[in-house]
Amino acid sequence: MRKFNIRKVLDGLTAGSSSASQQQQPQQHPPGSREPEIQETLQSEHFQLCKTVRHGFPYQPSALAFDPVQKILAVGTQTGALRLFGRPGVECYCQHDSGAAVIQLQFLINEGALVSALADDTLHLWNLRQKRPAILHSLKFCRERVTFCHLPFQSKWLYVGTERGNIHIVNVESFTLSGYVIMWNKAIELSSKSHPGPVVHISDNPMDEGKLLIGFESGTVVLWDLKSKKADYRYTYDEAIHSVAWHHEGKQFICSHSDGTLTIWNVRSPTKPVQTITPHGKQLKDGKKPEPCKPILKVEFKTTRSGEPFIILSGGLSYDTVGRRPCLTVMHGKSTAVLEMDYSIVDFLTLCETPYPNDFQEPYAVVVLLEKDLVLIDLAQNGYPIFENPYPLNIHESPVTCCEYFADCPVDLIPALYSVGARQKRQGYSKKEWPINGGNWGLGAQSYPEIIITGHADGSVKFWDASAITLQVLYKLKTSKVFEKSRNKEDKPNTDIVDEDPYAIQIISWCPESRMLCIAGVSAHVIIYRFSKQEVVTEVIPMLEVRLLHEINDVESPESEQPPPLSTPVGGSNPQTIPPQSHPSTSSSSSDGLRDNVPCLKVKSSPLKQSPGYQTELVIQLVWVGGEPPQQITSLAVNSSYGLVVFGNCNGIAMVDYFQKAVLLNLGTIELYGSNDPYRREPRSPRKSRQPSGAGLCDISEGSVVPEDRCKSPTSDVKDNSFSRSRSSSVTSIDKESREAISALHFCETFTRKADSSPSPCLWVGTTLGTVLVIALNLPPGGEQRLLQPVIVSPSGTILRLKGAILRMAFLDTTGCLMPPAYEPWKEHNVPEEKDEKEKSKKKRPVSVSPSSSQEISENQYAVICSEKQAKVISLPTQNCAYKQNITETSFVLRGDIVALSNSICLACFCANGHIMTFSLPSLRPLLDVYYLPLTNMRIARTFCFTNNGQALYLVSPTEIQRLTYSQETCENLQEMLGELFTPVETPEAPNRGFFKGLFGGGAQSLDREELFGESSSGKASRSLAQHIPGPGGIEGVKGAASGVVGELARARLALDERGQKLGDLEERTAAMLSSADAFSKHAHEMMLKYKDKKWYQF
Repeated sequence: MRKFNIRKVLDGLTAGSSSASQQQQPQQHPPGSREPEIQETLQSEHFQLCKTVRHGFPYQPSALAFDPVQKILAVGTQTGALRLFGRPGVECYCQHDSGAAVIQLQFLINEGALVSALADDTLHLWNLRQKRPAILHSLKFCRERVTFCHLPFQSKWLYVGTERGNIHIVNVESFTLSGYVIMWNKAIELSSKSHPGPVVHISDNPMDEGKLLIGFESGTVVLWDLKSKKADYRYTYDEAIHSVAWHHEGKQFICSHSDGTLTIWNVRSPTKPVQTITPHGKQLKDGKKPEPCKPILKVEFKTTRSGEPFIILSGGLSYDTVGRRPCLTVMHGKSTAVLEMDYSIVDFLTLCETPYPNDFQEPYAVVVLLEKDLVLIDLAQNGYPIFENPYPLNIHESPVTCCEYFADCPVDLIPALYSVGARQKRQGYSKKEWPINGGNWGLGAQSYPEIIITGHADGSVKFWDASAITLQVLYKLKTSKVFEKSRNKEDKPNTDIVDEDPYAIQIISWCPESRMLCIAGVSAHVIIYRFSKQEVVTEVIPMLEVRLLHEINDVESPESEQPPPLSTPVGGSNPQTIPPQSHPSTSSSSSDGLRDNVPCLKVKSSPLKQSPGYQTELVIQLVWVGGEPPQQITSLAVNSSYGLVVFGNCNGIAMVDYFQKAVLLNLGTIELYGSNDPYRREPRSPRKSRQPSGAGLCDISEGSVVPEDRCKSPTSDVKDNSFSRSRSSSVTSIDKESREAISALHFCETFTRKADSSPSPCLWVGTTLGTVLVIALNLPPGGEQRLLQPVIVSPSGTILRLKGAILRMAFLDTTGCLMPPAYEPWKEHNVPEEKDEKEKSKKKRPVSVSPSSSQEISENQYAVICSEKQAKVISLPTQNCAYKQNITETSFVLRGDIVALSNSICLACFCANGHIMTFSLPSLRPLLDVYYLPLTNMRIARTFCFTNNGQALYLVSPTEIQRLTYSQETCENLQEMLGELFTPVETPEAPNRGFFKGLFGGGAQSLDREELFGESSSGKASRSLAQHIPGPGGIEGVKGAASGVVGELARARLALDERGQKLGDLEERTAAMLSSADAFSKHAHEMMLKYKDKKWYQF
């Protein structure tokens, strides 16, 4: 094997860089006839930005409602968001503009409408009969704070309770107030001197709509007769009330209180409750009152035809149950079941067979809204099992730390991931179908497969099927399985980089075609995975430990070209003689007692059973150096065709051959430049380093020993190369340049140097200081030879410069088409030997768009490089800057991706100032620049990503993924793709009153609310009480539902509203004129009477 001299190789960098580093001229066209104009097809009209769907659990939920006929669930949040769920795959997200918390939601059952009450005292009417629901009307209360709302089934009059204790009535059709008001002082006894507190409950008697039950916070409950406008009965209890519920026969109701008690009252016996229950209180023997418990926040009372009623409540645990999880209690007859929840309960609802409150309820499930989960309990099955949740609400099961998005994947990927993921399903769920099944799916216009990968704080990686704007989990990988878990807090000697979550995923590199997966974790660890459908037991987990240095040993003269004698590094081992799976660190502390050569995590030494799916191929860990912990990894790339993985941090770069389990390259960032460092970093005064003297430039526990022909890096022969030492021997990162980090890595097959006549495999390296360096790769032939011969790695001397940290690189062929990195198509590697031999004989297929054997220089290529500040297109092999675009002067690019769209490609960028931009390729013409959202937190920066076909996503909250599109075509098709929330359903028949009830006046009593609350009888409400605001949903709704009956209805509703408003104004003006005329006539008549009998001279 040819031996390199490090000085000569690094000096060779000079020639290549001088011209490239001076390319700072404005945008120019490719010079010369050999770089023809490429016809670009993308135009500005191909781009449009809009949000598509939001997935995940509604962040900070605050309210819950269910339409029992449409079978739609609604969840409101503290940030004013509204999420609607129908059958799996039918979901919708809306937002109140004010951002105020949603305090209550009420469906207009089977009407395709919903009323939301917000903390800013506004009520909103949402039209759900269009694919994107919108607000039709809003009503803002000006003088009172809204605390509770109630809308009886099939009624258009909404009761609104306030903090002052009054009840107002809103007509939900016109969204105007009735003149009918129930004042608190009329409702309570006149002898009562104290205010009863805010209204916490309103409901009408199931059997008599004319009787309204009003619960006040202080403990007073009033049964109000709407017709006679007075209280029939008043019920008082010493403890504050949290909720009230009726028995369906209307003869009893139940209250939940702040001391953990339930009181059951007979309607006609207001003096004391029929029964007082403390569900979780310890019963004392002397007949004394049980000890008080925590408040029962909500109670529901549901009846069944065939058995005892259900009493379901949240809260009420005794105070001595410290640390006990929140519970939902189900009392059914004599049995009481206490169901523990993982998070605190926000609200719950019992799902019943009937929407009619005066019929046997027949409850079949309880939907429980928790702080971070939605749980559905099957009431009809013994043990109350939960339903398997089909919605993607567990994105945040462990906090998301990074994500990647892949559109247009190989078609066999989703079925493969689904088949291995299906084995991970939990058992013990209810056997019934998910009961929230309203709405209809949209027409999936997009047929291409899409996959989202999320990395999590606990080291798990989840694969999601994101095709056609849905989301479904396919497979979950736990990367922490390869490490020893610490038994107790004292047993954590090495996880010093991070206090918690030592396995958190930071970077994901995935090749969809070969299914190779590589992750970088927070403890400076990299794991390479292969996909297999077979279960295997790995006896010893293959691992490597890498010493990536920043601080360097003693400074010697840079002129010294004579390499010092070779020595095996500390902790080193001969990789040829020792199998790759055993790499114990031989040294855990340096001569002066500092921690040295120790990784942050300990790999398991026992055999590891690996299920079908992703299986560990190799674990690589950076080790401590002289008492300094390893720096976190900033960039990562894997290539299945070359069998290489490369990663870098602020100390340098390391490349590993995962076929041979050997380290090929281990260089400080500054050493990549050689003598051509553009930063003129001055050598610092020499000082003793803390490392042992054997430690050097390529210190890794896989030592590079020349006699074994294992030195892959041209720098490896020189263990203590004095030239490179002098460049970065400095006090720990005081000077910024010495901490230049590796920020982008890209394997490709292209021209590495100006003089190259044909492309060859290489690695392009981008740094945070805007430098791009090229490393040439000399790969042995495929098959058996690949496992025996070494890969030769050498810096090519090519250096390019941009402003700002390098974010992304890609390569175009001579026609301007994207050249994907070479890959090895996936095949099962855990197969019997005979089959395997046949496979091995086939040569590996590097997939490259342009022919790599071409000797024509006219077959040029283009390198597209995007940094935080600008983008450049470099013509290869000439290395001339063909095009340049300054993306932003005042901000910086957070994410840049080169993506396919409409049979062409473009560069998509997301800036920290909130702008999303796209540029044509190769000419970098601006095509789209839209202000989307400012960078409000690091979560958005960490998770924003673009992918092919105009798709993008980011984590909008800790629990939700927001997807958006920048494609005009997708925006236009979105309406078809979205599901329908409202479907025409027959309202169930009302319960039969029966012959005797009809004869003797039993059964439900109806009430003509129109007559009672209408303007004719109750007059108009005070104008200063509430302000009516027409909703934007009018116009948007018409646009959104332009096709079909819904559109016609929306237009008619809008026209009627506008007409009604004009008529209302006209009516008011007419009324004013009439009253003025009336007053004048009255005054004139009085004058006439006064002077009728007077003589003319008496005036």
